[in-house]
Amino acid sequence: MKGPAISNKIPNKQAGWHGLPEGFGFLTVTIGLVLFALSGCTMIPQYARPGTPVPADWPSGPAYMQGKDLPTDTSAVSIKWREFFVGGQLQKLIALALDNNRDLRIAALNIERSQALYQIQRADLFPTVAATGSGLIQRIPASLSTTGQAETSHQYSVGLGFAAYEIDLFGRVRSLKEEALEQFFATAEARRSAQISLVAQVASAYLTLAADEEHLKIAQQTFESQQASYNLVKSRFKAGASSELDLRQAETSVDSARVDIAAFTSQVAQDENALAFVIGSPVPPDLLPSKLDAVTSLKDLSPGLPSEVLQRRPDIMQAEHILKAANADIGAARAAFFPRITLTSSIGLSSAELSGLFKGGSGVWSFAPQITLPIFDAGRNRANLEVSKVDREIFLAQYEKSIQSAFREVSDALAQHGTLGAQLDAQQALTDATDVAYRLSQARYSKGISSYLDVLVSQRSLYIAQQGLITVRLSRLTNQVTLYKVLGGGAGE
Repeated sequence: MKGPAISNKIPNKQAGWHGLPEGFGFLTVTIGLVLFALSGCTMIPQYARPGTPVPADWPSGPAYMQGKDLPTDTSAVSIKWREFFVGGQLQKLIALALDNNRDLRIAALNIERSQALYQIQRADLFPTVAATGSGLIQRIPASLSTTGQAETSHQYSVGLGFAAYEIDLFGRVRSLKEEALEQFFATAEARRSAQISLVAQVASAYLTLAADEEHLKIAQQTFESQQASYNLVKSRFKAGASSELDLRQAETSVDSARVDIAAFTSQVAQDENALAFVIGSPVPPDLLPSKLDAVTSLKDLSPGLPSEVLQRRPDIMQAEHILKAANADIGAARAAFFPRITLTSSIGLSSAELSGLFKGGSGVWSFAPQITLPIFDAGRNRANLEVSKVDREIFLAQYEKSIQSAFREVSDALAQHGTLGAQLDAQQALTDATDVAYRLSQARYSKGISSYLDVLVSQRSLYIAQQGLITVRLSRLTNQVTLYKVLGGGAGE
């Protein structure tokens, strides 16, 4: 016997639970499936960081002897570039480059693009709900009408629903979302790597310009000295105190100095162009260096352990994120072997009269689940899985190569650092000795003890030694910049 209490719970055919329109029941089921899909697992292989294919310690030997004198508590990653490059001119140039350099701007835009792509991929986890409204007015000819007379039909509807939403039971969509997330992380690390490289490029270009300015000044000073010597020899030749050979030798030295001046003038102009290109805008004249002495001494850095360096270098972190993305892609390829369930659903109102669209009894709904099970695809899914596995091996090899490249870069910089101090001392001693020899040869020539050829030889030796001293000083400063870069410094303000 039917009790009245039960009948009171169902007011009418057009109403569902708690008086809601009929059709909300299936929405509850749909929401439950969505929540189940969001909490499901994936088929992504378990990721474990690969071992590092490099030694646990940096190389040792005679070349690294002075490299061991580096401090043990000054890590490059802990020093911001403003603390490392304390010169006012260089700081302003680096700041300009960070604002204007196009490569860094592209790297930043790639982050925004990857973030948007991740959001697109993540949106596939949720159904796209859309509101629709439509109207249809149709004339039916008498030959097709059931009444035998021509008639016009009207149909109006409004609704809310979603189409072809995939219930991610096997984690295909979540695997793709995870892949997009790792790609986003990789672009962020690429931007950090680009900034480190840019800071080092600006500093190196600045130092190179300063060194070539000094090269040019020494060439000009040598030209002036040789021009004065030529004038002296010329007057002595006219007086019969010097031979024509001495005169031609003096003339040759003057012309050689003029060639060097022209070459270094061109090189300085090219250095300025290179600096402007790296910065991304014209270089203000007051920020151009005049000599290497204007560059404040840079800090010595601790190389630390290889494992520490490899964990903080952004290019290696980028390679690892790309490897993780390839690992996640395997999960999506595996899920393709399993059934794919999609839902299409809608609920709304429909009426033959516009005025009756929102009256009782006009409710309509539809629920169309679909399951697709791959049976025969001519090996497409298996090939896609194989491609994803091979891609992971490729990115694994690239990750290991990036570690090996980083290890070599640091090792080379340490080897250079270990010998540059001795080179600089030796070059300074050589320059001082040749300067004394040049002065002695001048004195001997003026007293008629030796020929002018001895003066030319000693003067040329002094010129080469002075230019070599500038080159070694540049190498030492550039080496400190390189160490700062390869040890992971320069990413922060």
